Amino acid sequence: MKKNLLNLKIKPMLIAATFIGSAMLFSCSSGGNEGYAEQYKNEQDEQTAAAPAEEAAEDDGLGVGPVKTVEVGAEIDQALATSGKAIFDGKCTACHQLSDQKVVGPGLAGVTERRKPEWIMNMIVNPEEMTKKDPEAKKLLAEHLTQMTNQNVSESDARAILEYLRQNDSKG
Repeated sequence: MKKNLLNLKIKPMLIAATFIGSAMLFSCSSGGNEGYAEQYKNEQDEQTAAAPAEEAAEDDGLGVGPVKTVEVGAEIDQALATSGKAIFDGKCTACHQLSDQKVVGPGLAGVTERRKPEWIMNMIVNPEEMTKKDPEAKKLLAEHLTQMTNQNVSESDARAILEYLRQNDSKG
């Protein structure tokens, strides 16, 4: 009898304590989440507001980057193309083929016929900004799902690679 009486007094206290503890825990955690959710929303709004400025680059076919003009001759500069082949073999062949075959990135057959020389060189020296701002580079990123690695190629080395690509396209 004594045991039953004790259980009748303890059970309501345990239930009440559990309820109060749960209410406190819920109120503490939900208040923190509301602040976090509001902060997250504000950060997203700021990023969205900044996004149109990033996409404001005009599509003139030259790409985005330091290369504004490139003079290419009617004839292939063999010495420059040879230098470009060596650079291409060392930095580009892990991801690109000179055929239509995709490896990691797109195949490069005919690239000099599809793109302006400035665009090609800007993609080589400035791939991250190109895929953020240039419409064609954005499409390539969406299609291949891999950001082109910045190989830290100088403009003069990019020019040599361009000449090598021109030489490849002139053969086909």
